[in-house]
Amino acid sequence: MVDKINNQKEGIVTESLPNAMFRVQLPEGEILLCHLAGKMRLNRIHVLPGDRVIIETTPYDKTKGRIVYRNK
Repeated sequence: MVDKINNQKEGIVTESLPNAMFRVQLPEGEILLCHLAGKMRLNRIHVLPGDRVIIETTPYDKTKGRIVYRNK
């Protein structure tokens, strides 16, 4: 499910912050600041610390991302 073309990576949510922001730790040890994607907000998908998620990053800023999928 992880896509190298769209800069998708898998990580674990370590901290929940206000305004649907989260800190996500990648397997390499990097910690990113991520927000929920619009479709996840519309469908009211709840993300909690400890959940495995897939995030998208941009080539411009590697410290921020968007959570696009929550694994079960």
